[in-house]
Amino acid sequence: MAEQSFPSNISAYLSKRAVSAPWYINHDPERLFAGAVVIPSLAECTNLLLTLKSLSDNPPELLEQFLILVVVNQRGDACVAEKGDNRATLALLPEWKRQYGLENLAWVDAASAGCELPHKQGVGLARKIGLDLALPQLDFSKGDPLLVCLDADTLVQPDYLPAVMAHFSDALQGGASIPYRHRPAADPEGQRAIDRYELFLRTYVLGLEQAGSPYAFHSVGSAMACRASAYVAAGGMNRRQAGEDFYFLQQLHKTSGVADLKGTVVHPSPRSSLRVPFGTGRAVGDMLVEGENRLLFYQPAVFTILGEWLACVNGKLGTEGSLLLERAGCLSPVLRDFLEQAGFGEAWDGLRKHNQGETRLLAAFHGWFDAFRTMRLIHLLSDHGYPRVSPQVAVPPLLERAGYGCPPGVSEQLELLRKMQ
Repeated sequence: MAEQSFPSNISAYLSKRAVSAPWYINHDPERLFAGAVVIPSLAECTNLLLTLKSLSDNPPELLEQFLILVVVNQRGDACVAEKGDNRATLALLPEWKRQYGLENLAWVDAASAGCELPHKQGVGLARKIGLDLALPQLDFSKGDPLLVCLDADTLVQPDYLPAVMAHFSDALQGGASIPYRHRPAADPEGQRAIDRYELFLRTYVLGLEQAGSPYAFHSVGSAMACRASAYVAAGGMNRRQAGEDFYFLQQLHKTSGVADLKGTVVHPSPRSSLRVPFGTGRAVGDMLVEGENRLLFYQPAVFTILGEWLACVNGKLGTEGSLLLERAGCLSPVLRDFLEQAGFGEAWDGLRKHNQGETRLLAAFHGWFDAFRTMRLIHLLSDHGYPRVSPQVAVPPLLERAGYGCPPGVSEQLELLRKMQ
């Protein structure tokens, strides 16, 4: 492929922050692309086949514009079954490329000896490898190309790539959260578990939205996308073993914004998994072993306190940090203690000094009181005075605040939230 000149921000990222050897794309693509879909795959031979098939149902004229890059990965301590599955995947990828007419399908071997992920690394690094290696394959001469994250156990619809392209054709924000809906489980127990977990995720986002948090968007690793410029502005993908999607979207929001994408839905797997310490697979597995009460929901009151705090700051941007802390104590002693331990008073005074104008100051505040600090506050409130409750207690008040009546069961509540969101 002919050499291309990169914008300065892309060149700086590639030289300073991108991953390097021993990883490389299996063959040098002969041309440049308008975007890339990056798919980490760990022992996903059966599922990856279905994911690639679903991608192949997208319009040929758009598939032609996207590099599809699979990162087959494992650590050195992977079990025998995982290693064998990855070997099979690497052997079958050329056949799948022909079978589904995916001319732009390529892959990275991060599973063979000498190429395995380092100890204690996982999906975050696997995503980063793919995204970083995809960057030089993108065509920057025609605009700002796209990077799309997918998982090897997630199916997409024929309108997937059209919706992604349409969104970024006029979106102001550099990042996007794509709608999702978990696929049906294999049995009633699994279905109840995945329904409860997805309802938990959606209820959390609804609570944040009602509180006025700018972080009221879903963080699902198989359902996010961004412009290349937004990717490098955010510092690229992090290397976390779990929660990499949460932290990546948080950073995207801080640097270029995140918007909800419309027009398609991705369909992640509902299965249980012990690969990561938290997330969908772990939550489903824990419920299947310990029962549904293993996953309880946040009380609506914690979102009320959060909303009051955010409104307080928004209405008192000219106030000193010490006075805001006093106001926080009136809302909740737990809130005040949390803010004091985080050094809010000094941080706020510094933000006021260096950010002239209400718009800049409020944006800087939300950069400090980010998605992680928001979640930490909600956890602390739940641990001190507002213990988690069943969905039957947690969900109805939130739906009523949104102007909806509350259906009786988890599955019915979930369907309503899917339509709302």
